[in-house]
Amino acid sequence: MFPGSVAPKQRVPCVGALVHDDAGRLLVVRRGRAPGAGKWSVPGGRVEAGESDESAVRREVLEETGLHVTVGLRVGTVQRPGPEGQEYDIRDYACGLAVATTPVAGDDAAEVQWADRSRLTGLDLVDGLWDSLAAWGMLPH
Repeated sequence: MFPGSVAPKQRVPCVGALVHDDAGRLLVVRRGRAPGAGKWSVPGGRVEAGESDESAVRREVLEETGLHVTVGLRVGTVQRPGPEGQEYDIRDYACGLAVATTPVAGDDAAEVQWADRSRLTGLDLVDGLWDSLAAWGMLPH
């Protein structure tokens, strides 16, 4: 690198799951760890080495909520700053429930719930979530 130049950010591949139930509610988790500890988001996380996005989505939803999902189309991508110069490259996918069961918080999710639009407006969401969901037409009913 040249003096005064800035090192490029290390991109970390991540996925998110946009899961809606039959009532149009969105599955959300309260983050138990950084980044976003204490804030509400959609289930998701890092893609492990050699793992496809689809496999990562299914794994992350299962770990954080105990739910099995089918993974549909990618609906959008966002970049979020991470620690030590990293940048999270988050690819969000529309998902459906493979089996209708009750979600249970697990892994790094402190809480999990289904949220309709009015409930979602009262939650402390991670930065940019509402705007992204609105832009992609993925807000709950």
